[in-house]
Amino acid sequence: MDLIKENNAALLSVAPMMDWTDRNCRMVHRMLSRRALLYTEMVTAQAIIHGERGRLLDYDAVEHPLALQLGGSEPALLAEATRIASDWGYDEINLNVGCPSDRVQSGCFGAVLMTMPQLVADCVQAMQKVSPVEITVKCRIGVDDQNPEEVLPAFIALMRDSGVRRLSIHARKAWLQGLSPRENREIPPLDYPLVHRMKAQFPDLHLSINGGIASMDEVRGHLQVMDGAMVGRAAYHQPWDILGQADLLWGDEPTFTNPFDAAIAMRPVIDAHVTNGGRLHQFGRHMLGMFHGRPGARGWRRLLSEGASKATDRASALAVYDAALAEVAAGAEAA
Repeated sequence: MDLIKENNAALLSVAPMMDWTDRNCRMVHRMLSRRALLYTEMVTAQAIIHGERGRLLDYDAVEHPLALQLGGSEPALLAEATRIASDWGYDEINLNVGCPSDRVQSGCFGAVLMTMPQLVADCVQAMQKVSPVEITVKCRIGVDDQNPEEVLPAFIALMRDSGVRRLSIHARKAWLQGLSPRENREIPPLDYPLVHRMKAQFPDLHLSINGGIASMDEVRGHLQVMDGAMVGRAAYHQPWDILGQADLLWGDEPTFTNPFDAAIAMRPVIDAHVTNGGRLHQFGRHMLGMFHGRPGARGWRRLLSEGASKATDRASALAVYDAALAEVAAGAEAA
């Protein structure tokens, strides 16, 4: 079954974020939403071909629907990485044409590819030839001095002509020189109206909007126009606020009625993880914002951030987690 098309998982997705959306993070997010489409961190084609494939590509089956994001700019290498990754059973493979970091630019991929649209077309076509699942693209509205009003529709048209049927568009330019990756996520102004116009111009494509979306109210607003909304930092820093009620978008009842019950449900997952040699902080760092804005949130964050890295065995890890839960329970009772 094609989970993306069957369930329209791309209605809401969590953006691929380097150093954040690892498999432990995705387990937390999947606990909160059965429906949202999750993305891996970007993995380079070279790493998959030459690196430790299990470490890079393994995931838990409960993470579906799950997309793999690839980085690269050489069609043959991307095709080979796609062929290798197809054995892992991802629901989608996505090409990164939006990341502005220095290490991405030095490899001639990510946002710099907005200046080489024909190369992107060659890449996706090479990937499509060997992929059993859909190849998608995540892009910016332009880079540097490009005029997004001209560049973006031309880019989307070329992607459509190359067989791409689904794109996620970060509604900001990327500045390849002079801004850090963090500044590129904040300083270039958002241009939601331009991305909205792309949906009117390309009604046959599935287009998701990304960039600066900070609440479910904003998600619902964009979905009045767009086919999908992709949320990044807000889903990471406030996972319950974004994903806790997300399944309502599909007409499904949420799994949990409050973040405390979700955190309780994570306890056996964490127990299994530390029992098998993992560390609490590998989950805890992704859960610091679970109680954002709620009573006990400060104590929860303090205990997880300070205690998780010191917990060296199962007993101490669960003791720290239980103490953090107790902080939230006490805060709720006091409120």
